[in-house]
Amino acid sequence: MSLENKNEKVWYRDSFNTFKNKLNGESELFIGDLRKEAISKFENMNFPTLKDEEWKYTNVSSIIKNNYTPAFNDKAVEISTADVDKFFLSGFECCKLVFVNGVFNKELSQLKLLTGGVLIGNLRDAVKERPELVQKYYNGASKINNAFNALNNAFALDGLFVYVPAGKKIEIPLQVLFINGSSSNMLLSNLKNIIVAEESSSVNIIMNYAGLNGNPYLTNVMTEVYTAENASVNIYKIQNESENSYHIEQLDALQSASSLFNHYSATFGALITRNDINAKLNGKNSECHFYGLYLGSGKQHIDNHTFADHAQPECFSNELYKGIMDDESKAVFNGKIMVRPDAQKTNAYQSNKNIILSENASVDSKPQLEIYADDVKCSHGATVGRLDETAYFYIRSRGVPADMAKSMLIRAFANDVIESIKIPELKEHLNHMIFGHLHSIEITNQ
Repeated sequence: MSLENKNEKVWYRDSFNTFKNKLNGESELFIGDLRKEAISKFENMNFPTLKDEEWKYTNVSSIIKNNYTPAFNDKAVEISTADVDKFFLSGFECCKLVFVNGVFNKELSQLKLLTGGVLIGNLRDAVKERPELVQKYYNGASKINNAFNALNNAFALDGLFVYVPAGKKIEIPLQVLFINGSSSNMLLSNLKNIIVAEESSSVNIIMNYAGLNGNPYLTNVMTEVYTAENASVNIYKIQNESENSYHIEQLDALQSASSLFNHYSATFGALITRNDINAKLNGKNSECHFYGLYLGSGKQHIDNHTFADHAQPECFSNELYKGIMDDESKAVFNGKIMVRPDAQKTNAYQSNKNIILSENASVDSKPQLEIYADDVKCSHGATVGRLDETAYFYIRSRGVPADMAKSMLIRAFANDVIESIKIPELKEHLNHMIFGHLHSIEITNQ
């Protein structure tokens, strides 16, 4: 149903009443009041427009023209083990968790037995079984900034929940598959992910978003990450959803002293993608790294917003985002570094580089620095250009076919982002995806 048939405020208010009634006793838990507050906020908010500074390059009108059915209100989509297997990365040991349209599927998941108080599972069960633990962190790092966030807080029933106690280092990665889409309705899939690493703990998580063929759908995600003192969290996000889908995520990381947060983002799918990646370096000597690779084709629109908030002294942040844009695709990069008055001896670096492969592709890049301390080292830079013609001519002059020469230059351009990944099998997988997405001849480092 389009907005011409029903106003979005009315549509989602009615949908919320249906959603709330289906929850039965769950609506009495602490999260029930948060959902009611969120739907009230939604009714008093508007979706972002081009007049909003943070959304000035991304038009969401094509997203909000549809009335999406919150997935929990619709019938469950049947997924088989064979369906799941084709999306999972293989070749290494890991815990496997599967969410279908925002709801955990235990039967399709393969959880490892982890002792010592480690909790790896889904938010819905954690709210029931450990409400005091979830309540301690729920919305502690995130806030509702726009109507998409409000919808998430109102309708998110489930998501990834990870709690790693002090001193625990999870040796094998977690691989989380989020499958979205339906052939019967246009679905709204809301996910709320919470990841907590206590003092001197560590965890590696692959978050893999995939889509089912069918109607357009909206994946709407909020993720909260907490790194306590000396803790380490690595998140690898792969977004390869359906070409007619939409994907929006806001991730907020809150870091304590001497902690490390690494976020790796690879964006291939969806018609419109918006990634908001925010880290608050809230303890001395904390460190974060953002690596991003995005490939656009057709009429795709990919918007990456990053924010490194240096709130304490002697912290380090580093960002490297690279884009390869073809056809009529468009990329947006807005990277902001904030150095607050007390954050002396800050080191912060940011780089955004883009290659345009066609006449009709475009990039809007806006690096930003806000510095309120005087003893800092900060830099940023952005470039948009074409493949190196001199290097291309040199390779071709050695008898290399045109398509192979182009692929070699693309692989070289993406190399420093790919090589930053610490899981070898994931590097190989992304290499396949790059050339498959661009229909180029694959080049490896072997």
